[in-house]
Amino acid sequence: MRAAEEAHNPLLPIVSEIILALIVFGIVVVAVKKFVVPNFEKTYAERTTAIEGGLAAAETKQAEADAKLAELEQQLGEARHEAARIREEAREQGAQIVAEMRDQAQTESARIVEHGKAQIEAERQQAVASLRAEVGALATQLAGRIVGESLEDDDRSARVVDRFLADLEAAEGAGNEAR
Repeated sequence: MRAAEEAHNPLLPIVSEIILALIVFGIVVVAVKKFVVPNFEKTYAERTTAIEGGLAAAETKQAEADAKLAELEQQLGEARHEAARIREEAREQGAQIVAEMRDQAQTESARIVEHGKAQIEAERQQAVASLRAEVGALATQLAGRIVGESLEDDDRSARVVDRFLADLEAAEGAGNEAR
């Protein structure tokens, strides 16, 4: 046997080992094809389905988000339009209130002016009456001094005062007409 072992060339493989290696390799290939490859295919199919489902769900969500965005933009546009309308109404109401307040102020101003005129006229009448009485008393005293007799008689002094005031008013009226 030694001669057979020594006669074998180490560079050439032994045929029985090659056949045994091919049989083991074939068994491993069949086992991998039967058990491992279907699991890989199943996992690959599941992942593909999951990715495609995720993409479809993402597209659906994107479409929903776009629709919601469009709806919100429309609502925002409507809200802006409504706000502009409300501002315009407020402006109009403000202008109306200002006009009403202006009318009230003018009415109140006219009433105050009329009241002031009436009060001034009453005070003027009172001042004229007071001046008439004072002028009458002074005129009576002056006339009494000039005439040299007392004009204490009320009727006579009233006539003298009235004549004097009428002469003064006539003189004033002539002076105003000359201007």
